[in-house]
Amino acid sequence: MERHREIATHAGIVTKVADGKVEVQIESVSACASCQAHAHCGFAESKNKTLEIPSADWQQYQAGETVTVRIDESRGLLAVWIAYLMPALLMLAVIVGLSIAGLPEWAVVLAAFATLGLYVVALYYTRHRVENKFTLTIAHNS
Repeated sequence: MERHREIATHAGIVTKVADGKVEVQIESVSACASCQAHAHCGFAESKNKTLEIPSADWQQYQAGETVTVRIDESRGLLAVWIAYLMPALLMLAVIVGLSIAGLPEWAVVLAAFATLGLYVVALYYTRHRVENKFTLTIAHNS
């Protein structure tokens, strides 16, 4: 059995409920600054975010209800890997490899940016598969 450790928990307000999904607006909370993961989760970057969360019990939620949204630690770390580490490592590998091969600097820079562009395109075409790995959960506040 996999153990889930929460990396981020945010209070939100249900704005819409329909077709197996609950739309939640995340409230701006000053406590985000003290959260260990605030720099990685993205919730602290703006005052309000709207999330569309698939839920099997979507009919139990009502617009205006206060809920809690969670994502487990392993998914948060995967997001950091996909968004920051993988593109940085790819660019670094291209820069080092082409520099060692003796290409001019302008060609190395161009190739590094092209690699980053290809990574973004690949991410775009695999977005549905990647999206399915990030599961937000929603729970009623007690």
